[in-house]
Amino acid sequence: MLSSKTFIEQLQGSGFNFFTGVPCSLLSGLIAELEADASLGYIPSVREDAGVGLCAGAYMGGKLPVLLMQNSGLGYSLNAFTSLNLIYKIPVLVIMSWRGCGGKDAPEHVIMGEINEQLLQTSGMEYAVLDESNSEQVLATALQKINVEKVPYTLLVKKGLFDERH
Repeated sequence: MLSSKTFIEQLQGSGFNFFTGVPCSLLSGLIAELEADASLGYIPSVREDAGVGLCAGAYMGGKLPVLLMQNSGLGYSLNAFTSLNLIYKIPVLVIMSWRGCGGKDAPEHVIMGEINEQLLQTSGMEYAVLDESNSEQVLATALQKINVEKVPYTLLVKKGLFDERH
């Protein structure tokens, strides 16, 4: 398990300074830590595509944004990513819970769990699977893509990686 507090400190240490997201139980520890520290300025999003827009505005305002979302919201946000972020080179770090990974989850999550990697690949969005042992490495890769190529980068998070809060 990766401590939510520690990972947020890694994000801050990497320069990320704007946070928004849509609730998901797999990311509840991260969101609770972000909400607990008013200096982080976490802004809840009503939908994933709205979060993409908030992050685009934050980036244009000089921030380095992070969007927390469940993979079920990838469908909602693909058009925003492809018609805004990818075309206009507006980067964002996406921390996406991987509901339905390996077919293990509530039935409504299984199909998206099976296809979210293909959707990311088809739309030209690079990603990595985040785990306890690679957080520094994948953040370095994400920063390279974000700072040099100016593209979104997604970190897929499997169930149980972060401490959960309800």
